[in-house]
Amino acid sequence: MREGNTSKAPLLDVRDVSVDFRTVGGTVRAVRGNSFSVGKGETLALVGESGSGKSVTARAIMRMLAENAEVGGGTKVLFRGRDLMELPETEMQRIRGDRITMIFQEPLTSLNPIYRVGDQVAEIILSHRKVSKAGAKREVIRLLKEVRVPEPEARFSQYPHQLSGGQRQRVMIAMALANEPDLLIADEPTTALDVTIQAEILKLLKDLQSRHGMAIILITHDLGVVRMTSDRVCVMRYGEILEDGTTADVFSNPQHPYTKHLLESEPSGVPDPLPEDTSEVIRGTSMRTVFRIKHGSFLNRRSMDLVAVNDISLKVRAGETLGIVGESGSGKSTLGMSLIRLQQPTAGAIEFRGNRIEGLSKRQMRPLRTDLQVVFQDPFSSLNPRMIVRQILGEGLVVNNIGGSGRERERMIRDALVEVQMDPEVMDRFPNEFSGGQRQRIAIARAIILRPRFILLDEPTSALDLSIQAQIIDLLRELRRRHDLSYLFISHDLKVVKALCHNVIVMQHGNVVEQGPTGKVLQNPETEYTRRLVDAALNPDMA
Repeated sequence: MREGNTSKAPLLDVRDVSVDFRTVGGTVRAVRGNSFSVGKGETLALVGESGSGKSVTARAIMRMLAENAEVGGGTKVLFRGRDLMELPETEMQRIRGDRITMIFQEPLTSLNPIYRVGDQVAEIILSHRKVSKAGAKREVIRLLKEVRVPEPEARFSQYPHQLSGGQRQRVMIAMALANEPDLLIADEPTTALDVTIQAEILKLLKDLQSRHGMAIILITHDLGVVRMTSDRVCVMRYGEILEDGTTADVFSNPQHPYTKHLLESEPSGVPDPLPEDTSEVIRGTSMRTVFRIKHGSFLNRRSMDLVAVNDISLKVRAGETLGIVGESGSGKSTLGMSLIRLQQPTAGAIEFRGNRIEGLSKRQMRPLRTDLQVVFQDPFSSLNPRMIVRQILGEGLVVNNIGGSGRERERMIRDALVEVQMDPEVMDRFPNEFSGGQRQRIAIARAIILRPRFILLDEPTSALDLSIQAQIIDLLRELRRRHDLSYLFISHDLKVVKALCHNVIVMQHGNVVEQGPTGKVLQNPETEYTRRLVDAALNPDMA
């Protein structure tokens, strides 16, 4: 941990910031009279769950709020002694992107898809400095080198979709650093990234900060990131700062009950041991899944084989949770979807409860679908927005002719909602009326209402806040014990895998690089790739 700023006058002094939003249903108080400061070269973390007001606070500082927002009359944002709230918009435009810059969580939506990456970075330079286009291009290539984008000359002419997630985030950082700002606001800059890429981006920000002497406001709900990078921390909930102090003090001696709750929400514990004679539920042998990719021009069409799953064997026993981990593109999801025949494997054998299923047609697989269920990462996209909860949960019952009457199905729907700890009275509401954690509970209820034997869980907690994540993990544990369920748990979060999975398979480029009992693999990894994943996720100081 670096030492914080010791100068008396802070670089940024935020006083009594309040933001309300006018909505059809009335006024929503998003930020409630908060004050904090940031010194030169210091990192301040704003921590809290979704809806706590972190991002709204940052946008208030930048004066980038929506039209229906109202900033409190007593709000002052002093930057180098000048109140940004009193500046004309033309002056504020000169400060944005120059002295104060901001990077966002999802760079693919922040970068313009129809412009080349290099031109977008150059635009920031040309907007604030008197420099030729050729000079701006040289500066962009220098910046891309500084943020460690490989082959910067070639990347200059590429479009955002042609870069990986980590490379796009590095481009966003290059844009933010283009004019050597005094303050960088980073809004969840690593949430959507794999743990190894996350560690690289955080180390890069620390290196650039020490090199340029800039201050950073880091917005996140990831306590591991806060512990690794920040000097001071403000804990927010419902628009209020509940606790602030040095990171060491807040983590070692939290004062507010909510801070204690957040710290206690990090995944912990280990799964219950399985009896030695536990029966096998599903097995894949020498599984291989290959995609034929077409490329080239219309007149010169070519194709190539992309091997997503390469000769992988696995088995899952009754009551077991098998974890599949690896970086994006490693083949985790394709392996899971191939195992339950939502993706047709190219080769290999699959046995479910002793019967071969790899050669069955869709019609022949239909009776098995009640036993083989799936819960996806983003419940908002997997739940039909035009259906109410009653229809979403009842659809599977009707299709599979489960329940002898409408009254019986109604009882089953109510029971499933109770099992996932939701009030059955929500049955007539639509998915958009629920929080992310509630939607994920509904998705789990949709799976368990059919009383399956095996559930594929594809990143079911990665989009959730820490405390909601902990609740879902506890729920999955309880459902597994109650119904003797078997899970295939796909994730890149090794803390969750450690808490939930009996055994784990580590994948890279479609291949298994390591597998075995979770504790053994994570405590004593045998391969460099696994060691890198473990260090990034569980030992961030070593990453």
